Amino acid sequence: MGLKIYGHRMSQPARAVYIFCNHAILRYLACAFPGVPDHWYPIDLHKRAKIESVLDWHHLNLRHGALRLVQAVALAPKLGRPPNPQVAAEAEKLLCESLEKIETVWLKESGPFLLGNSEPSIADLSLVCEIMQLEVLDEKDIDRILGPRKIVQQWMEDTKNATKPHFEEIHGLLYETKAELQKQRLGANNA
Repeated sequence: MGLKIYGHRMSQPARAVYIFCNHAILRYLACAFPGVPDHWYPIDLHKRAKIESVLDWHHLNLRHGALRLVQAVALAPKLGRPPNPQVAAEAEKLLCESLEKIETVWLKESGPFLLGNSEPSIADLSLVCEIMQLEVLDEKDIDRILGPRKIVQQWMEDTKNATKPHFEEIHGLLYETKAELQKQRLGANNA
């Protein structure tokens, strides 16, 4: 994922700058444009540091587990490679540990969003989008992983509702991929 940006103020020369990390892109968008509500990426340094800690944790935990699981199970056959059960098992273990931490640490406070916030932040958006990629897995796998996670499910639903209609629009390609992979799985099961 990358973003090509140009100087956004009249006093800046129009030169391209590339930003490649999704967290950096979200930070940039939250800070560069006046009028972005503060809840996305607070100006208050204490609140911002909490969001930063979630974003830093995300890369080596939730992302590592979710991405590796999706690659090992759903995308490997699409890319002409056999599924890798060992990698899938390790990834699922890390993913489930990550979901547990989301429920017991990041969502333990009273608000509907991470860190007990009453409105979503870029951390909510980033983590929910990471979990959304599980949609390309078989339904039984999704149910096994997310079924017991009622708090995570409610938080995901709250984040989707808070970002309507854009959330569903942004995930359109994911839903298309899910349908395509389901069709392939049905064809393989019927063969």
